Amino acid sequence: MKQSKHHLSRRLIAAVLSAAAIMPWAAARAADPGSCTQVRMADPGWTDIDATNAMAGVVLGALGYRQSVANLSVPITYEGLKKGQIDVFLGNWMPAQGPLVKPFVDSHAIDVLHANLTNAKFTLAVPDYVAAAGVHTFADLAKYADKFDDRIYGIEPGAPANQNISKMIGDKAFGLGNWKLVASSETGMLTQVARAVRDKRWIVFLAWEPHLMNTEFHLTYLSGGDAYFGPNYGGATVNTVTRTGFANECTNLGRLFKQMTFDVDLENQIIANVLQKKMSATAAARDALKAHPKLLEPWLEGVTTASGANGLQAVNSALAGD
Repeated sequence: MKQSKHHLSRRLIAAVLSAAAIMPWAAARAADPGSCTQVRMADPGWTDIDATNAMAGVVLGALGYRQSVANLSVPITYEGLKKGQIDVFLGNWMPAQGPLVKPFVDSHAIDVLHANLTNAKFTLAVPDYVAAAGVHTFADLAKYADKFDDRIYGIEPGAPANQNISKMIGDKAFGLGNWKLVASSETGMLTQVARAVRDKRWIVFLAWEPHLMNTEFHLTYLSGGDAYFGPNYGGATVNTVTRTGFANECTNLGRLFKQMTFDVDLENQIIANVLQKKMSATAAARDALKAHPKLLEPWLEGVTTASGANGLQAVNSALAGD
């Protein structure tokens, strides 16, 4: 009888230990309802967000989730998050988007989840030959108004960075009260920059890093625009934001997006492969993740597949099979 009880005790302990071992996966599976299976994301048409969305998409697909990406302007993206039509946005550039985002944050219409990129830049820049001729700061621009044709080239209409430029012009800051903002798109703006550089014409435009423009063009970021773009040449942090309550409703995905962190070199590598080698963003993201396998470990710590299996193993297996 003692032996029987002893065997029963050992079996009970083993069962408890086994249950404890699988509990995190079971808990994650139970926590994410079917509504979390599809992850709705947004892209304003920026190559850096193309890159980060692509990396997220590769990981999500390997975990058994479906990613859909809507091409939306930044203001419409935030309205979509507020209305619950978008789940995740990886492109909350701060402080550039500060005035736009503040009402959404203050009213708890969105959740700021995580800083996914630091040491970024976002401010005005000029080609290096313009800098060599004497333009190094925002205050230098007005002295050469004729050479610039009184124009600053921006991105898509309604973008927060464009609004900052419009405010600067409206404030008549730096003697720029008579200047005009030329709103276009990332591609349209950079086409103008390429033409100006080819002809050695003067141009001032929105620039940021990570982006291929930093290697494609020899450019100089302008100082002195702290009041409109923040200090340190528009030194930026890019946040992951979600619709309110997303991380609590979809706890497994919430963990993933809280841990998904990028770096400037990684994004530049993907952007270069897309723009120079004409790779798809997804293919470039897969190559980057294969080349940086250690990156996935902190991203996927405690993260499962949609069905509750080990997330890191699933993603590594999917990448190995490509």
